[in-house]
Amino acid sequence: MDRPQILQRLTQIIRQVLGDDQIALTPATTAEDVPGWDSFNHVNIIVGAEVEFGVKFNASELEDLKNVGDFAALIEKKLANKK
Repeated sequence: MDRPQILQRLTQIIRQVLGDDQIALTPATTAEDVPGWDSFNHVNIIVGAEVEFGVKFNASELEDLKNVGDFAALIEKKLANKK
């Protein structure tokens, strides 16, 4: 799975968690850019991504993320390591 596919699936997860089908993400999008993306919903987005992609994240990996593009890159790396 390539990064654009991951971004598309992340967009669906975030839309579902936040209840907003109009959310459009780019790699540069941050939580501050998206209304309703608070700390509680952040946890739900992380868990949703773990379930969707079949991966697990540790706290140190998540602390380094600055935007959606970083998150997609981390997921891409995790998926590559699963093979």
